[in-house]
Amino acid sequence: MKATGIVRRIDDLGRIVIPKEIRRTLRIRESDPLEIFTDREGEIILKKYSPIGEMNTFAKQYAESLAQVSGKAALIADRDQFIAVSGGYKSILGKSISKELEEKLNKREMLIASKGDSNFIPITQDVTDEFQQEAISPIICEGDMIGGVVLIDNGEKGKMGEVEQKLIQSAAGFLGRQMEQ
Repeated sequence: MKATGIVRRIDDLGRIVIPKEIRRTLRIRESDPLEIFTDREGEIILKKYSPIGEMNTFAKQYAESLAQVSGKAALIADRDQFIAVSGGYKSILGKSISKELEEKLNKREMLIASKGDSNFIPITQDVTDEFQQEAISPIICEGDMIGGVVLIDNGEKGKMGEVEQKLIQSAAGFLGRQMEQ
């Protein structure tokens, strides 16, 4: 565990303020759910709660199926990072999503683009893998954006189009409904 040197007092209602610098660094926003853990030494650990992260095994299986059907790399992200990757680009697993991808998902925008298009965006903060095409759809659960489904490809099999759009829309819709149950 890393010490920050920041000390806060608990108020009369039992609340404590998480400093802005820490919230910004960890990308914790107002109304984000946090899980609370304790250990035997009396430490309290706050962890960002990812509802889609609870479905990790299911998300991996769905990504594998999507990659197999589409012939493209399939990625599933929660609000912060990629939690399932199949069909190549395994180095993206666990990486933080880019600010541009986060904005698209928050605006509930779908995107299909090729490299060189004005609307083509990086999907991770530290882009190390090269791909030529992307298709992105937000996962919506009970009106909230909880993640996204992304297809990426090197472009050897032609441009992405309506078929890929329908695939990611179906995947995102299905995952969103699974979270509602």
